[in-house]
Amino acid sequence: MILIEGFPVAESTGLHWIDGMVVVLYLLGITVMGVWMGRRISRIDEFFMPRKFGKGMMMMHAFGTGTASDQAVTVSSATFRSGISGIWYQWLWLFVTPFYWLIAPIFRRFRAITTADVYELRYNRSVAVLFALVGIANMCVKIGLMLKGAGALADAGTGGVIDSDVAIVVVTLMFMFYGAAGGLGAAIVTDYFQGILTVIFSFMLLPFIFWEVGGMTGIKATMTDDVMLSLVAPGKISLFFVVMMSLQALAGIVAQPFIMGVCAAGKTEWEGRVGIVGGNLIKRLCTAAWSLTAIAAVAWYIQRGNDPSQLDLGLLKTTADGIYGEVAHTFLPRLLPGLLGLFLAALLAGVMSSCDSFMISSAALFTENIYRPLRSEMSDRHYVWVGRIMSVLVVAGGVAFAFWVPSIVKALEIWFMIAPMMGLVFWIGLFWRRMTVVGAWATTITGFAAWWVSTQPWFISALSELPAAESLQLVWSEGGKDSVYLPWQILFYGTLASLTGILVSLVTRPVDATKLSLFYQLSRTPVQAGEQILQPCTLPESTPRVDRAMLVTAGGLEIPKPSRTSVVGFMVVWLLVGALVGTFVWIVS
Repeated sequence: MILIEGFPVAESTGLHWIDGMVVVLYLLGITVMGVWMGRRISRIDEFFMPRKFGKGMMMMHAFGTGTASDQAVTVSSATFRSGISGIWYQWLWLFVTPFYWLIAPIFRRFRAITTADVYELRYNRSVAVLFALVGIANMCVKIGLMLKGAGALADAGTGGVIDSDVAIVVVTLMFMFYGAAGGLGAAIVTDYFQGILTVIFSFMLLPFIFWEVGGMTGIKATMTDDVMLSLVAPGKISLFFVVMMSLQALAGIVAQPFIMGVCAAGKTEWEGRVGIVGGNLIKRLCTAAWSLTAIAAVAWYIQRGNDPSQLDLGLLKTTADGIYGEVAHTFLPRLLPGLLGLFLAALLAGVMSSCDSFMISSAALFTENIYRPLRSEMSDRHYVWVGRIMSVLVVAGGVAFAFWVPSIVKALEIWFMIAPMMGLVFWIGLFWRRMTVVGAWATTITGFAAWWVSTQPWFISALSELPAAESLQLVWSEGGKDSVYLPWQILFYGTLASLTGILVSLVTRPVDATKLSLFYQLSRTPVQAGEQILQPCTLPESTPRVDRAMLVTAGGLEIPKPSRTSVVGFMVVWLLVGALVGTFVWIVS
C-alpha cells in the first residue's frame, strides 16, 4: 500500500496475468460469437431487423443496449459531488419505464426496419432523411459518450496500466468487427451474455466497499451533510430537475434510433413489451447499485480524512469521473487474482453491448433511408455491405467525439438534448392528424435553434438580469461558469418547438389522408405470429384489420381507447417502479 494525500491506495504493480487472461478470453470469445452469427447473412432484413427472438433474448437485449459502464461513471461522479440525488442522471428514465409497456407494441406494429420508415409513412421522405441525419449524429454522440466512460474506468480501474485512449481503441475495434459482420442478430445474441456480465459489473464492488465503511450505518455516521443522503437536493438536482428531465426522456425515447430494434426484433409485440420493460427494470436496479457504491466511496474518502470536493481540483489521485474505477483498483486485487480482470471484462461488455446496437441502427438509417432510395436497383447483399461500411464510419464519428468532449457528464448533457427534437415530431404526429410535413421541419429546426440560443452568453446574461431570476433559479453557476438551469432550458426549447410546429401545421398543407389512414391502421393492428412482412410499413394481407374504439377525435386528435392489457400492464409497472423507489429510500434512510 502507498499513501496519496493522506489516504491508502493499492500500489499499482500492473495487472496480474490472470486478470489479463480473463479480459483476453472475453474479447476473443465475444468476437467469435458475433462473427459466427453473421456467417450466412445476405438479406437486409436479417442484418438490420431479424424479428425472430424470444422474451429472454429481448429482455437482455433491451438491458444490454440501454445499460453501459459510462452510466456508472455519470451516476457515481454525480453522486460523489452531489450525494444520492446524483442517481437521477440515470433514474430520470425511471418514471418513463411504465410508458415502455405502451410504446413497444406500437413500434412493433409499424412493421418497419428503421424508425425513419415510420417518419416517412407519417410525413414524407424529407422528414425521414431529417430523422436519419439527426439519428446518426445522435448515435455518434452516444457511442462517443460510452467510449469516453469506458476509457475513464479502464484507466482508473488499472491504476493507469491501461491508458484510457488505448482502451477506447481496443473496445471500438472489437465491437465494430463482430457488429459489422453479424448485424443486429449478432448484437442481440452477444448482448445476452454481455448483459449478465454488466449485472456482475454493477454489483461486484458494492459488498466490498460497504464492508470497508461499515455499511449504511457507517455511511450515515460519516456524512455530516444530510443533503448527501437526500434523493431530492436543494441544489442542482431538485424536484423540478427530476420532473423536467423525465418529461424530456419520454419525449426523446421514441426518437432514439435503437428503440426500433429493442421493441421490434422479437417474434411478436409481446416479446417487445416484456423485453423492454424487464430489461429496463434490471437497469434501474443496477443504477441503484452504482449510486450506493459511489456514496460508500464518499464515506471511504471522508473516513481517511479527505474532502471529496478536492477530487476535481487535482489534489487527490483520481477525479470524480474515475471514482468507480478507482474503487475497483483499490479493493479487487486485494481479494483474488482475476477479480479485476472480471471487472474489466464486464466493463467492456457493458459498452460493447450498447455500442453494437447503436452502430447497427445508425447504419440502417443511412442504408435504408438515404442510400437505398437513391440506388433502388441494387441487391440485398450490396445493401448489407453498404451497412457494414457505414457502421465503421459511424463508429469513427463516435471515437472522434470521445476524444473531443471534455467530460462524461458534459457528453451526457449534449446527448440528452438531441433526440427530443425529433421525438416531439413523433408524439404530435401520433396523436394529432393535422401535424404536417412543414410543421415537422419547423418543430425540429426551432428546437435546435432554441437550444443553441439558450447556450449563448448574451441570452444567459439577459436571463440573469430578470427580476425573478434568483427566486426562480433561472441561471445555474458551476465551476465559475453560468448557464441556463437545465430544467428551464428543457422547458424553453421544448415548449417553443412544439408550439411552432402546431401553429405552422395549422396554416400549411395537410398530409395525404391515405398515408394517415395506413399510419394509424398499422399502429392499432396487433402483430400475428408468423407474419410475413415483404415491405416496411405495410399490413400483410393475412392480418385481420382492427377498428379501435376512440377516446378523443375532436380537433383532429387521434387518441384510442387503451386495451385491458395496456392498462393492467401499465399499472403493474408503476407498482414495480414505486416498490423500487421505496426500497431505495428505505435503504438510504
